Amino acid sequence: MSTSQPEASRRPSDDRATPDELLHVAPAQASPDDLVLASGRDMSPSALAWAERKLASEGRAALDKLLP
Repeated sequence: MSTSQPEASRRPSDDRATPDELLHVAPAQASPDDLVLASGRDMSPSALAWAERKLASEGRAALDKLLP
């Protein structure tokens, strides 16, 4: 008879942090709309143009910089 508790071993421990890849789920490709909304700007042609330039120069990192 074993004293191990397999169910308890599958539950996350309270003393460990959850890895980021389990906490943050986002689309692989950010759109200009995503960037405008994350920046808190109003959706306008000039804001979309700004977002397109930002995504062209920085890629996905442009959105990652704005989100926690």
